[in-house]
Amino acid sequence: MPHMVIGAGGTSGRGSGPSRTLSAAQARRIAVAAQQLDRPPSPGPRDRGHLRRVVQALGLLQIDSVNVLARAHLLTLHARLGDYPVELLDSLVWPKRAADRVLVETWAHEASMVPVELYPLLRWPRRHWSSTSAERYRTDHAALLTAVLEVVRDIGPATSGQIEAALGARKKSISGWWEWSETKRACEALFSLGEIGTAHRVGFERYYDLIERVLPAAVLAMEVPEPADAQRVLVERAARAHGVGTVGDLADYFRMGVAPTRLAVRDLVEDGVLLPVEVQGWRQPGYLHRDARVPRATAGAALLCPFDPLVWERDRTERIFDFHYRIEIYTPAARRIFGYYVLPLLVGDRIAGRLDLKADRSGGRLLVQAAWCEPGQDPVAAAAAAAAAGRLAVMAQWLGLAAVEVAPRGNLAADLDREVRVVTNG
Repeated sequence: MPHMVIGAGGTSGRGSGPSRTLSAAQARRIAVAAQQLDRPPSPGPRDRGHLRRVVQALGLLQIDSVNVLARAHLLTLHARLGDYPVELLDSLVWPKRAADRVLVETWAHEASMVPVELYPLLRWPRRHWSSTSAERYRTDHAALLTAVLEVVRDIGPATSGQIEAALGARKKSISGWWEWSETKRACEALFSLGEIGTAHRVGFERYYDLIERVLPAAVLAMEVPEPADAQRVLVERAARAHGVGTVGDLADYFRMGVAPTRLAVRDLVEDGVLLPVEVQGWRQPGYLHRDARVPRATAGAALLCPFDPLVWERDRTERIFDFHYRIEIYTPAARRIFGYYVLPLLVGDRIAGRLDLKADRSGGRLLVQAAWCEPGQDPVAAAAAAAAAGRLAVMAQWLGLAAVEVAPRGNLAADLDREVRVVTNG
């Protein structure tokens, strides 16, 4: 099959013609640029427009409950925007009026915030494991789900505990997220089924309300498309967010099956939206979005939370960046290699290191509990400590912490401690 090398200027052509070839470095830069990480955050204050543009580019923000540093959805935005007011995101996803809602919580990659216009695309039957499980739960607990809906309709936004109290149910004596009461299970089933949504949160606790009181009227008026139509749109959004990816990469972004993703990819290739490519070092064919940027170089630096879209799929991360990454939260302390909550350090188009971070809120300190530089990347390694120090200073300011402290653990710790002192004393 004939090949065409794609240069830094991009691509041209339609349909499923000759396969193009991308170097590994081009694929890295495309992926970084598609994720809005190829340049430093612009200076100046942030507004709602900045956040909206980032989330539109990414397609979603994954939610996670771990708060040792900051919530995952907040860190994903911070990596791209730097010091931004967190309340801006609150106003987009949990506004006082449904008409003002720009983002909505739903199951997407996992629990996620997505632009409201994507919500109908994620509602086809049994799209996600959560909806399949919820359908079974509805079969077995129909009366309870009906009762919960009636309570929510009557009392408005409420936590599962408040709903349970209204039902007059006896609270469980044992707490823990893995021991939800039946009322909590019912609320989550109704959430997965799209009958209730998250009106707002206090701390990290959901306040549930009827979905028709959560979504803007214009979104409620949208019909749920046929699965194949929704899948094509979601795969296109995934390809836009990845820049370039395999069928498996594109399926994973919104947690779709590989078979329907492959069909959607075929249609998008025929329409000229996706361009088949062969990527150096990839075993599977790649697909390049026709609007993907192919920068000659990338100049950004970022600390990426474990649930950042650039690194959340570990096999893709290893394929693109030659970076083996596993979160060690659930690993016993004695068996951890790098630390508890470790953030990869992106410098340019390379992942140059990893930092184990913790926010000591009572002490006003951002703690670097370990700092590691990746082996075999000498040009990047030289800049890793300086890049990390700069990002840590911005992160500390954003979190309202007065100091950055580096523990003497890891092969980057000494250099990072020196650079942090330069930044903070300069």
